[in-house]
Amino acid sequence: MAFQSDCKLIMLLLLLALKQLIAKPLVPCYFVFGDSVNDNGNNVNLPSAFRPVFLPYGIDFPDGPTGRYSNGRNFVDVVEQFLGFDSFIPPYANASGRDILQGVNYAYAGAGILDRTGKHLGNVATFTDQLKQHQYTVSEIAKILGDENSAAFHLKKCLYYVDLGNNDYLGNYFGFTNLSLQYTPELYANLLVETYSRKMKDLYNYGARKMILSGANLIGCTPSVLAHSPPTFSQCIGYVNFAMRIFNDKLKSLVGDLNKHFPDAKFTYQDASAVFQEFYLTYVMLNVFDLSATVENVKLSGAEMMSKYLGFKVTTTACCGHGRKRGKISCQKYQIPCKNRDEYLFWDLVHPTEAANVVVASKLFSDEAELFTYPFTISQLAQL
Repeated sequence: MAFQSDCKLIMLLLLLALKQLIAKPLVPCYFVFGDSVNDNGNNVNLPSAFRPVFLPYGIDFPDGPTGRYSNGRNFVDVVEQFLGFDSFIPPYANASGRDILQGVNYAYAGAGILDRTGKHLGNVATFTDQLKQHQYTVSEIAKILGDENSAAFHLKKCLYYVDLGNNDYLGNYFGFTNLSLQYTPELYANLLVETYSRKMKDLYNYGARKMILSGANLIGCTPSVLAHSPPTFSQCIGYVNFAMRIFNDKLKSLVGDLNKHFPDAKFTYQDASAVFQEFYLTYVMLNVFDLSATVENVKLSGAEMMSKYLGFKVTTTACCGHGRKRGKISCQKYQIPCKNRDEYLFWDLVHPTEAANVVVASKLFSDEAELFTYPFTISQLAQL
């Protein structure tokens, strides 16, 4: 009897494994446009100020250091797995042959919405450059499939992800070019969104029909920004995040406009920063309105709430780096990082840990409460 039970169990496991092997991903292809947060190796072949091709970068990634600015998977890596892909989408630098039919990652460290963004870092593939690269990819797909109509039919089923804006603030508005002296936060956000809108129309003309527009991260909470701020600022820099929220609000409105103007396409907005902001906001509201009689966690700090509900015990100090908050000098070659990486929100100066990427991707992929996505979750958009 035990032998029969073992055989049944083995058969069940084999059937489950076979089902996984033959299962198709929710979409046939996935294209990514962005910056270092989702760069998976495009920075390796071109000169740039910093290329993470050494340990401890990639310390928790199966292939080791690959050019990802994290200890392991980045956000789009995790989403790819949720979508059902059995391998990671290749970076444009290495994409070739029929592999491009499953998508390409064009994200490049330092890139922004504006062409001037990231130029202080050297040779950076801007949003404009990434779109040109995609245009070439589309022409190659047409050759592989036989004609432009076949390519268009294939591409309209693909998922497109765009995550840009972080460097427009970190490097431009508050950084090296200091555009905050030329633009108010409102005017600068208008400039970014107007440019963004034109680029999305270009992407539509290249065949995209399912597009995710990601809001910028609130960089005022990163170890880098905190490390260069007065010691009295220990959590987040309000005026930095205020400016970026203006951009995010306008980007969300743009999604509504794009859905109206392109009825044969679907656009959605996602806000990764809101996943963590929700917990800090809850903490503030509880203390302001003194709901201690009805809410058990009123006495917890924002960081303690992050630890209790998301598992992150260290939220403003990097896992690897040097200086205050480990945010003044980036993670160096063969530096020994923190051991409890799953408890850290940030890996280095500005980039999240794999653990943070998993949490955010999980929340945004199936956002049943519609707190972080509008008007579709990633899962919903993929299945439309």
